[in-house]
Amino acid sequence: MSNTIDDLKSYREVVDHFKQAHRKINLLLGNGFSIAYDKGIFSYNALSRFIMESDDEIIKKVFQVYNTQNFESIMQQLNNMVDVLKILEASNDLCNKVTDLSTELKAKLIDAISAMHPEQVFTVEEAKSKHCSQFLREYIDNGGHIFSTDYDLLLYWVLLRNGVENFVDGFGRKAENIEDGVFTPEDEIEWSELIWGKYKSSQNVHYLHGALPLFDEGKDIIKVEYNGSDYLLDVIKKKIDGGSYPVFVAAGNSNEKMQHISHNKYLQYCYDSLCHITGSLVVLGFRFGDNDTHIIDAINEAGRHGRPGGKDDKLMSVYVGVFSENDYQHMQSIKNKFHFKMDCFDARTAHIWE
Repeated sequence: MSNTIDDLKSYREVVDHFKQAHRKINLLLGNGFSIAYDKGIFSYNALSRFIMESDDEIIKKVFQVYNTQNFESIMQQLNNMVDVLKILEASNDLCNKVTDLSTELKAKLIDAISAMHPEQVFTVEEAKSKHCSQFLREYIDNGGHIFSTDYDLLLYWVLLRNGVENFVDGFGRKAENIEDGVFTPEDEIEWSELIWGKYKSSQNVHYLHGALPLFDEGKDIIKVEYNGSDYLLDVIKKKIDGGSYPVFVAAGNSNEKMQHISHNKYLQYCYDSLCHITGSLVVLGFRFGDNDTHIIDAINEAGRHGRPGGKDDKLMSVYVGVFSENDYQHMQSIKNKFHFKMDCFDARTAHIWE
């Protein structure tokens, strides 16, 4: 076992080893992926930090009462509270106070999104975007899967802007005005929004905790996009302002995260996909903290079963990138939680963005 981070393999050594062994490699990205781009605007639990730094004591107390940092859950419970108050014929003043609280919380979420992100896709320097796309291509081109626990737009922007071939996030359009047996000219076909599910069988990019462009519309999970006039971030803000909320698991303990995941068909599918990867897994920017045991459970499941058939019919190994001595010692302390081979590499050598 290596004694310090300086004794570890480099990122390139790890990936080249898997390539020479003709082994499929998968990638798991955490918040460190975004921090590596700009640590000044991305940080862990950024949304909850906005709340804790807020001067609105009522909102902070509401978070403490519900004991969750899940915006969507709190907003839904506040909306339900208004309905119950109306049934009990509570005063309009009290109902309005609860409604105003939900509105204020929505505004805080919009503020957080605005502060966390570059304005639009071309704000990300072209050289950095291109370099990152080449980094990601190694996994897509090798038949692997990319998993992200980030909910920001960076991964989506890089894949879209650089035209990375063969990346599939599972979303596609459906023809809405075609009847069986009736010919409809192609230029008259009316297409739906980007709906998840059409291409899920070939999906290789998975947002494990959701992402800002994804919205649960009840029947369908949809992905919003640039509409020709508004930047994507502005489209997202308008959706939120209209009462819709992105699909993402912002914080909470591992059990809370799994409860959220299990109640959303998109999140559950992504999680199940992680449970069935084969070959090897490279992890970057993800620390495996106390609230991430569900991710370790999924990785262990892949190590036990994977997918039947083929040379690598299950997950064989995990290589976790560490950026500091503290990170390395942390991974050594939880090594026994992984039920098969887990090693570390020097994440400082990954050079994701440059």
